[in-house]
Amino acid sequence: MKITKTALEGVLILQPQIFGDERGYFTESYNKKAFNEAVGMDINFVQDNESKSARGVLRGFAFQNAPYTQSKLVRVIEGTVLDVVLDIRKGSPTFGKHITTELSAENKKQVFIPRGFAHAFITLSETATFQYKVDNYFNLESENGILFSDENLAINWQIPMNEIIVSDKDLSRPTLQNANLFKYGENLYDSK
Repeated sequence: MKITKTALEGVLILQPQIFGDERGYFTESYNKKAFNEAVGMDINFVQDNESKSARGVLRGFAFQNAPYTQSKLVRVIEGTVLDVVLDIRKGSPTFGKHITTELSAENKKQVFIPRGFAHAFITLSETATFQYKVDNYFNLESENGILFSDENLAINWQIPMNEIIVSDKDLSRPTLQNANLFKYGENLYDSK
């Protein structure tokens, strides 16, 4: 597995090795030992989630407040999405910055998103099936988010705004400036 560091501390792009022949392909999409060595800590994923979305559907920016913060390992098994990770750790050298990665069934890339970051994606293909592992259970009272269209974030979603489909919940999120966020250096892994 090839691991690529990004401009956001701790956020990694993983490229599994693909073994293909005339029958198709085989890949090891997750190996706990290899993954934990790559990220440098013991991440214990407790839940797998999956969503299917039509073109233009945008989900996020989502995160959970302490003590229910979550790390995520995300991938696409059908279609293509633009995956976006946003640093929401106040005081971080990259606070308010984001990275984008195209994830698709073809490229098989995955993104590891540590606690302290918000996550969103938009479907670029006609449909996309998105899968992700989380290391903490969902807690409704701790659910939080950032407004995807916050002009200060300057994100190119690659689809015109009038074609983006967003839930009422995601439309009502606060801007980064008005959100309740984490502090840089706060140990979010001892909070579960």
